[in-house]
Amino acid sequence: MSGPAPIVVYVDADACPVKDEIYRVAQRYGLTVKVVANSPIALPREAWIERVVVSEGPDVADDWIAERAGPGSLVITADIPLAARAVKAGATTLAPNGKLFDSAAIGMALATRNLMDDIRSAGGMTRGPNAFSPRDRSAFLSAMDLAVNRLKRAGYGG
Repeated sequence: MSGPAPIVVYVDADACPVKDEIYRVAQRYGLTVKVVANSPIALPREAWIERVVVSEGPDVADDWIAERAGPGSLVITADIPLAARAVKAGATTLAPNGKLFDSAAIGMALATRNLMDDIRSAGGMTRGPNAFSPRDRSAFLSAMDLAVNRLKRAGYGG
């Protein structure tokens, strides 16, 4: 009889500010991490961390992650459309600031993103996201730890 399905962490890595925190939590729990980007990025040399370099192009990394994410996986991304796809597939999905994207919150996040995109397309001025802070980093660590523990309680393993 096989054990619980492993928890796989998919990282949308191109602009992810919490890669070191992801590695630390993943190592503590014995998780596999797949770091997905359009170009090679430096990674720790660990057997449980896999570099996935996808071809150049819009949404290629997002597509790679979305095609593989599902129940028992953890997706780390600031990309709202990718977060929506991951949530729809049943993956636990976190933003780098620790915000949990779930079925209740993703619709509003998508609507806000689309509204801001429309305003910018019409020549309107919008301000970008707030600067990433130590508080965001701390919130992310807590959220990832909580997410992994919830997945373990749901029957997924390391």
